[in-house]
Amino acid sequence: MSVVPTVLIDGVWQSRDQRLEVRAPATGALVGHVDHPDSGQAVRDATAACDAAARAFTNWSAATARYRADVLLEAARLIRQRSDQLARLLAAEAGKRLPEAAGEIAFSAEYFRWFAEQGRRADGAILPQEAPGRRHLVLHRPAGVVASLTPWNFPCSIQARKLAPALVAGCSVVARVSEQAPLAVTELIRCLTDAGLPDGVVNLVHGPAAPTTEALLDHPAVRVATFTGSTAVGKLIMQRCARRIVRPLLELGGDAAFVVLDDADVGSAVEGALLAKFRNTGQSCIGANRFVVHTAVYDEFVSEFARRTDELTLGDGLADPCPDLGPLLNPVRVEAVRGLVDGALAAGATLLTAERPVPEAGSFLAPALLGDVPATSALATTEVFGPAAAVFRVTDDAEALRLANATEMGLAAYVYARDIGRAWTFAERLEAGVIGVNEALPSVAFAPMGGSKQSGLGREGAAAGLMEFTEPQYLSLGL
Repeated sequence: MSVVPTVLIDGVWQSRDQRLEVRAPATGALVGHVDHPDSGQAVRDATAACDAAARAFTNWSAATARYRADVLLEAARLIRQRSDQLARLLAAEAGKRLPEAAGEIAFSAEYFRWFAEQGRRADGAILPQEAPGRRHLVLHRPAGVVASLTPWNFPCSIQARKLAPALVAGCSVVARVSEQAPLAVTELIRCLTDAGLPDGVVNLVHGPAAPTTEALLDHPAVRVATFTGSTAVGKLIMQRCARRIVRPLLELGGDAAFVVLDDADVGSAVEGALLAKFRNTGQSCIGANRFVVHTAVYDEFVSEFARRTDELTLGDGLADPCPDLGPLLNPVRVEAVRGLVDGALAAGATLLTAERPVPEAGSFLAPALLGDVPATSALATTEVFGPAAAVFRVTDDAEALRLANATEMGLAAYVYARDIGRAWTFAERLEAGVIGVNEALPSVAFAPMGGSKQSGLGREGAAAGLMEFTEPQYLSLGL
């Protein structure tokens, strides 16, 4: 297998002496290699990348909105043109089902297309004057160099959701991607350089997470740090940002409740539950974590949900026919989710789905739904990030709302009900940033993505996501 350079600094793709093997979670087969220098080299790379981004910022921030948009549109075209290759690479390294990987690549291209268009409409304002000899203007200046830190579960689309608005706003970027699934997102960034992005406007570094990230956040040119990952790591990044007053843009942990009210279409709710829980084998930030079901439809919903869950097939996401569920990322994730299930069962929970064998090779875990889960169980209070969930019975809307909001997290939530007025009112009282009403896949490029409470700060996607990478500048003009 040929060695492909994966470090990008100042427009030059480079290799390092130390490299990591990237293996398929489904089979253990070698997918490729990624540069992974030791701490000292990683810090030097991060510093050099930030220096290059600072130099590139001068011209890129001064470029016309039309020019920046055209580069992003070309990148979107190249991503779509290479989508088959990118999707297969992503499915192999992350264990995704090929249709889901293809969907993620398409979504990544859409972020670049949508923000290319939005970047030409990022208007300022002329404020009404109160004195004849003065005028008041508000401009939006690019914030500066951005550090973009992304996870392994949706490596391409999450990186695209950060890169596209930052670039079209006029910022330059240094990205660090997870070494757990680095290959497809590296090729996605290659689409940007192939699209004609000037040298240094996007840079890509690898290495140990803590020292690399600290070097990026401590660099004097970095003005925004955008991170998607756990709340615990997000707090550390926020603390580091405070040392230099760097703006933190954080999408953190989720604990989404999936609420089924007594007038819900049960069949539709089950279909939505399957998507919200098992997309990407449960490894989704906005994945349904807890199912809160009204007692009037509880038995019907749980019976059908459990039956459909037991019918889900497991296997390699690149197989034909494609399975319903792929592997978890690695054995560590398998043991973590299995521990949550075993802990809940030991505390008195009931297994609602069947026990069954899983493929011997790979990081597979059978899906599990549990009832009678104690409210204090880790399964009920922890972001599961896998194919397991607790189901709770409630007697009215007030109890459903209380249980749905009984979490420190507030990234996403779901509610199913036929009465749209009732669903609307219920949704308005949910303490979450993204809510699906009779809808299990709410994410779109043109709507804001982000959470409340311990689930983060700021918004990505939409016009709000573009503004996160700008600084308002007020001009008062004397005539």
